[in-house]
Amino acid sequence: MKKTSVALFALLLLGGASAHAQGIRFGLKGGANLSNISGDLTEEDRYKNKVGFHGGVMLNIGLLDDGFLSVQPEVLFSQKGFTYADDEFNIAGARVKYDGDRTYNYIDVPVLLKIRAGGAYFEAGPQYSYLLKVKDDSKVSINGNTAFQSQGVADLDNVNRNEIGYAAGLGYQADNGLILGLRYNGSFTDFGKDGYTGDADVRNARNSVFQASVGFLLPGK
Repeated sequence: MKKTSVALFALLLLGGASAHAQGIRFGLKGGANLSNISGDLTEEDRYKNKVGFHGGVMLNIGLLDDGFLSVQPEVLFSQKGFTYADDEFNIAGARVKYDGDRTYNYIDVPVLLKIRAGGAYFEAGPQYSYLLKVKDDSKVSINGNTAFQSQGVADLDNVNRNEIGYAAGLGYQADNGLILGLRYNGSFTDFGKDGYTGDADVRNARNSVFQASVGFLLPGK
């Protein structure tokens, strides 16, 4: 959590400097997530996309006077995860069915290089994420009988709460500061650490998220 606190503190410092610095604009953004897990999955069809949301603050720091090139750090709350497919799977001769979903609550801190030509822009850069909580609402049935059911907050002892990833996207930014954007977030970090005792597929999985957002940058000095 210390890394997240440092990132928040740095963003607040930059925000305070924006009143005195040329080409720095503070903004707010929010929108929808479409997330799933990817990576070394043995039963990929078991996992389907889950809808969540994201929202937070951003700074746009101009590197050129004409606004063509800038750096945009952000601090966002982001819901990720997956929904189990409503299908039965034949595993070792038994009919196995998974129901429900898992929600991963993260703080995302992307730092993006942004290229803007006219109103259109492209952005890409690294992203650090910190896992706050996992909410597991799922059930496993074998041959029609409930074998396991979970409702509540999952144990995070053997989970990689610090995640390193990347983000890239495109969109439109109006002169008045209105932003409409599409972005993809990927991860280099597996979800589980050594000793993780949950679902083997989830242990080796990585977050994969598409985002659609609306934002607004306040006028700069």
